[in-house]
Amino acid sequence: AKAASSGLLGAGEQPSDPEASDLIFEPGFSTADSLTELAGRGVGMDVVRSEARALGGRVDVASEAGKGAAFTIHLPLTLAVNQVVLVASGAKTYALPANLVGLVAQVREAELAAAHAAGAIQVQGEAVPLRLLAELLNEPGGGAAQRSAPVLVLGSGSGRLALQVDEVLGNREVVVKNVGPQLARMPGIAGATVLGSGEIVLILNPLLLPAHAEPQPNGQRQARQLPAQPAHRATVMVVDDSLTVRRVTQRLLEREGYRVLLAKDGVEALEQLQAPETRPDLMLVDIEMPRMDGFDLTRNVRGNGATHGIPIIMITSRTADKHRNYALGLGVDAYFGKPFQEDALLAAIEGLLA
Repeated sequence: AKAASSGLLGAGEQPSDPEASDLIFEPGFSTADSLTELAGRGVGMDVVRSEARALGGRVDVASEAGKGAAFTIHLPLTLAVNQVVLVASGAKTYALPANLVGLVAQVREAELAAAHAAGAIQVQGEAVPLRLLAELLNEPGGGAAQRSAPVLVLGSGSGRLALQVDEVLGNREVVVKNVGPQLARMPGIAGATVLGSGEIVLILNPLLLPAHAEPQPNGQRQARQLPAQPAHRATVMVVDDSLTVRRVTQRLLEREGYRVLLAKDGVEALEQLQAPETRPDLMLVDIEMPRMDGFDLTRNVRGNGATHGIPIIMITSRTADKHRNYALGLGVDAYFGKPFQEDALLAAIEGLLA
């Protein structure tokens, strides 16, 4: 009945049970009788399906009258399995490919101090450069005072490296995951894995890590000029009364490097706009919200000299031309229907900020 009233089914059309179940994935479709914080907006299962498809998977629904429905999410399994050695450095855990590790030795404190002073440790009659893992990663901690510490000898021939860590946690067979475009070009990061505890662990190749601190004789270390930190990218405020929409959009924007502010309606957004430090460079605004809807929020933003120039993108399930034209007439810069295409939205944000 809901589908017929919203035009998703033709007059007199009788869908099969699988076809009826598939209606819940239609953008904007909902059977809820009233709006709540989490339900009734027609945003939920369509997001689940689009995310699953983006990963190369699918969502199946099996429904049995009087008993309920089963939702099965099929996702592809990465088959890259590797043997790694888990090590602890400071408060963090890292994984090293097992085929890189030629030797693991427990070295006494006095011998370690002498080796660090010389910049190398004697391994089978050969001087091998010695480094702290925390030092290579420019991380705090690591190398805590203890009677002895484990040292792993990596590589072979002239490319060997002795690596001091706080603890060796053992061997493990892990599924290697892609680290994504943000870290793909970082030298020394071979991938990542998820442990049974849920902890995400980077898989490192220390032989490829930049030498951040070259040991000098007498224990002195050469100062390293830290690169200037890039200025933070633009701030985007997401204004939507749906918690699901706010979180999904926040995840998308933060993945692209934006700072994100959240507001559940127009009143909360205006409160944040009063302070310069929480004034965004761009706003993503829904229409239907309690206390103050997106139209009234746009009027207030455009009517205030301090916020008049903030670009506004409206994202809503109201896709009729009358709503679009009304929004554009109020000064909205771009108008998207739910669910939006991520690439198109990101392109619009980049264009407006530029």
